Amino acid sequence: MSFSLSGKVAIITGANQGLGLEISRKYVNAGASIVICARNGDLLTRAQKELIIGLAPGQVVEMATTDVSDSQGVGQLVKATLQRFSRIDILVNNAGIYGPMGPIEEVDWAQWIRAIEINLLGSILMCRAVLPTMKGQQKGKIIQLSGGGATNPMPNVSAYAVSKAAIVRFSETLAEEMRDFNVDVNAIAPGPLNSRMLDEVLAAGPEKVGQAFFDKSIKQKESGGASFHQGAELAVFLASDASNGITGKLISALWDDWEQWPKHLDELRASDAYTLRRIAGRDRGISWGDK
Repeated sequence: MSFSLSGKVAIITGANQGLGLEISRKYVNAGASIVICARNGDLLTRAQKELIIGLAPGQVVEMATTDVSDSQGVGQLVKATLQRFSRIDILVNNAGIYGPMGPIEEVDWAQWIRAIEINLLGSILMCRAVLPTMKGQQKGKIIQLSGGGATNPMPNVSAYAVSKAAIVRFSETLAEEMRDFNVDVNAIAPGPLNSRMLDEVLAAGPEKVGQAFFDKSIKQKESGGASFHQGAELAVFLASDASNGITGKLISALWDDWEQWPKHLDELRASDAYTLRRIAGRDRGISWGDK
């Protein structure tokens, strides 16, 4: 399906490579003007040069070297975006790192905290900065990148797992805060991507990440992993008017038939499906565990 973002303005973090760059391509192809940001200015410049090729009249691709964990830098990014476009319709919080790998008592604590600052606090800072504008517009879309760390334990990659689970619960909470302002907030699980982060796991080796995770990563590398296209297509859908009213959900790009969801808005709103919830014994056929 094709979803239009014509006339919309989006900020996309971590947009200089990988999934963030693919989302940026899809947004431009869908008609949006975008502001891409990341910490690596050289890669960001290269990405901008690619993205501006073939822009339609009126479309713009701006770039800003930004550390999303720095509140001053985030504020400057949002201020500059508003000065350039006078609106912000979409925020994609894609910036993220794995952080240190190894048993929690052995990893460098400063690096562990740094991963939380980038993955979790950085996305929250970005939300805080754009929300006044979206509230004033009475409309907006916020898309958080989560993933396997939110739904499964990840031994020896604890900072990543903790931050990604927290992102989902923050998204659910923010969705409720923003419901009366027509700001939809959702999280995406893009699937196992063959990105620089996978290369970091392979470089760390089984001694750091554990034999099982290392072997799984080797198989993923050999198979090609999930397509960047699927995650980026979901990000376009969630940014478009076609997804209006879908909010507070963790959505798998690979396994969920999200294109059909607009037909079932009332059912989605009334259900805790596609959210983080505790599984009780009765949910698994255990008769002795619950009162």
